[in-house]
Amino acid sequence: MDRSAPGGQLSVATAQEAAPRLTRRRRRQLVLGGEYAIFVVVIVALVASADWGQIHTNFANWSIAKQLFPDVITVGLRNTLIYTITGFVLGLAAGLVLALMRLSSAAPYRWFALVYIEVFRGLPALLIFVFVGTGVPLAFPGTNLPGGVYGQAALALGLVSAAYMAETIRAGIEAVPRGQMEAARTLGMSHGRAMRTIVVPQALRIVIPPLTNELVLLFKDSSLALFLGLTLTERELSKYANDVASQQGNSTPIIVAAICYLIVTIPLSYLARRLEARQKKGQR
Repeated sequence: MDRSAPGGQLSVATAQEAAPRLTRRRRRQLVLGGEYAIFVVVIVALVASADWGQIHTNFANWSIAKQLFPDVITVGLRNTLIYTITGFVLGLAAGLVLALMRLSSAAPYRWFALVYIEVFRGLPALLIFVFVGTGVPLAFPGTNLPGGVYGQAALALGLVSAAYMAETIRAGIEAVPRGQMEAARTLGMSHGRAMRTIVVPQALRIVIPPLTNELVLLFKDSSLALFLGLTLTERELSKYANDVASQQGNSTPIIVAAICYLIVTIPLSYLARRLEARQKKGQR
């Protein structure tokens, strides 16, 4: 019996039944294959269109790279680490105080901490460096920060990081079970002593991973110290690389500085992820 529609053509329903259907797994494989193909095409196009001779000459010139050592380490990287560590220590101390003020029962302390945190989290770090370099000497004439530019950089980084660390530490303090404070008070400890010896140490252990990430951010933000007017011996890593690149007319120093940054930031980021994973594992 002829099942075709009038005119000798199959009906729409019959055609749909006859068409092969792709399974969900097969469709997913096709989509994934298309994504891989697009990625490969883009990479091949970039590699084919690049001028590798110019790239080698201007970005990977080994003769220029050798001239950067050891100054890129003893001047640029050394100063960057000094600015970062001093700013982190200052920011951690100020952040802890601000976190305790945010949790204080005294309203003026809470208001001050809240205003500080909102203001310094809302302002670009560049403005803070400019303010410390030009505004502080004008507002407090005759006041010299210890360490000169090193003190100014530490203050600027500390002011910025304190706002972020304060919220991180506050969250860590609130994450400590209330029973810890209640048990300490039952043993006769004052609220302040219990906070110093019981709650805060536990909170700091909780917030180690985000504080490590903050250290990575400060390491990169230390490049803003160039707006403080650095001398040759005070230049941080990016300023040193930029000066040498301008003198040589070559971008290889920028690449070397980038590698130095990655040598520090990648292990710190990996450490932060490991600490966070271990902390989550311990909570299960």
